[in-house]
Amino acid sequence: MTMQKRSLTGIQPSGTPHVGNWLGAIQPALSLAEAHEGFYFIASYHALTTARDASALRDRINDVACTWLALGLEPERTVLWAQQSIPEVCELSWILGCVANKSLLDKAHAFKSAQASGKKFVSVGLYTYPVLMAADILAFDSDIVPVGQDQRQHVEMARDMAQTLNHHFGEGLLKLPEPLIQENVAVVPGVDGQKMSKSYDNTIPLFVPTKKLRKRIMAIKTDSTPMEAPKDPDGCNVFRLYKLFGSPEQIADLAERYRAGGLGYGHAKQELYELMDARLAEPRERYMDLRSRPDDVQDILDSGAARARAVARATLDRVREGVGL
Repeated sequence: MTMQKRSLTGIQPSGTPHVGNWLGAIQPALSLAEAHEGFYFIASYHALTTARDASALRDRINDVACTWLALGLEPERTVLWAQQSIPEVCELSWILGCVANKSLLDKAHAFKSAQASGKKFVSVGLYTYPVLMAADILAFDSDIVPVGQDQRQHVEMARDMAQTLNHHFGEGLLKLPEPLIQENVAVVPGVDGQKMSKSYDNTIPLFVPTKKLRKRIMAIKTDSTPMEAPKDPDGCNVFRLYKLFGSPEQIADLAERYRAGGLGYGHAKQELYELMDARLAEPRERYMDLRSRPDDVQDILDSGAARARAVARATLDRVREGVGL
């Protein structure tokens, strides 16, 4: 019997989840569990580079867990945990930091971006962020790490550190992971037409009540083409979002009505709202139920952490022996 390859996904606890998170990151990551052993962790240690409110961080960790569970993560088939439950990654991070070259960290995107923006305070945590990320990846003997093209560097740096440690202390101490670049991941437009992102304040939240969802969809920017005039569906932000939710038949029908004229943008927005609201109804109900049961959610995280920690402990014991500790 062929062993499943293990995929590892890190999830930032960074605020209200939105449609872009779901279609662009959560859905593709969850789909990997169909053919891989899925490991998913909430990156709470990483969040400390910016988080300064303990209560808010605790709530965001719970919220991330509820979001992924509501959207289809199955804890019986996968492993979900919060990063702070696996202290082994911090010890491995120190060991990796002792073989990582400073010049490697100088090239990290986050550090270079902070420098370029003239940021006065750059924490040691931000600077060594790639080392902790490498420990996250390597501690769990990950085979593949799904990332966007802009995050490929993190996996390459993890491979570099693993190769250096293996070279000095013994080949095979750490498994070399491969990045999985998901080229066909949906680019989800926000209400202003740019890529949906919290930084642009253009998101459509996932689990807001239906009235708020409709209000947000009605705020999508459109041009001033009169209702009776024909319209180009491919140039419309409403239609671009509709394509991510509709069936092929629904998409073709709406496109035809755009081109025929007589369809107002308000009508298109209403149809998008109805389609999106129907798709989100069950996940929204599951999410609200999970948010009302924080102890049960914590039990899921604790169970996942026990399974994940057993893997990390075995890796760290191997590395400790290898380096002479």
